[in-house]
Amino acid sequence: MTGPNDPPETGAHTDFPDNDTYSDYLGLDTLLACQQPKTDHHDEMMFVIIHQATELWMKLILHEVGAARACIADDDLDQAQKMLARISRIEAQLIQSWDVLSTLTPTEYLRFRDQLGQASGFQSWQYRAVEFSLGNKNPRLLAPHAHRPEIHARLQAALTSPSLYDEVIRLLARRGFAIAADRIERDWTQAYQPDDSVHAAWLAIYSDPEQHWQLYEFAEKLIDVEDWFQQWRFRHMKTVERIIGFKRGTGGTAGVSYLRHALDIYFFPELWQVPTAL
Repeated sequence: MTGPNDPPETGAHTDFPDNDTYSDYLGLDTLLACQQPKTDHHDEMMFVIIHQATELWMKLILHEVGAARACIADDDLDQAQKMLARISRIEAQLIQSWDVLSTLTPTEYLRFRDQLGQASGFQSWQYRAVEFSLGNKNPRLLAPHAHRPEIHARLQAALTSPSLYDEVIRLLARRGFAIAADRIERDWTQAYQPDDSVHAAWLAIYSDPEQHWQLYEFAEKLIDVEDWFQQWRFRHMKTVERIIGFKRGTGGTAGVSYLRHALDIYFFPELWQVPTAL
């Protein structure tokens, strides 16, 4: 990228009769027209952009999780590990977005909060798809999307498919670990419950990392993904507490207490049990 004070670039293209420009390639006319605040209050533009940017990052997370899951199913852990590393870096960007949003004071937010009506991040179908794809399944959470058949169908597909962690557990079985049969094939719509056989497999891997180096490294990438995700949840909760206190959310949830509960949910529970057991 160059700026107005940069030296002229010999050979730089300045005429585009038949070729896409930077703006064309990125669809910037459409993208930059998507910010439509409901009020003329200065701070609402920031509020809109932060949430739109978050949705774009979640779109990329879903892209990476889907590809990683396919790679794991094909026993291609090198590619999957790269994708998990990228997801962690995306989550770091999402955490930083709360730093920007937290510059919004309670008084400033109240100037336009009523214009949100019942709109809430709780209704983000992409966030729900991320949760489902990582393993936090809950069929009841399809309900807010029943009025959008195409979105409902996409979430239904995410709900009924093996999660990233389900595919990892199947991988452990293929690698010779004695995984319980009901962990390899089960009702994928139900939330994953910790299992002794999965715990034993991870404990064996961490007890002898040299023998299981690839799986050991892969486990750490999984932990990174969940660690960053939990930090994102925590920053979400504290930003909400800072701006609206303990009011109910616009979507009808209990607000801060609802978000605190989410901090007790684990995607890869046995991996978090290993340090205690070692």
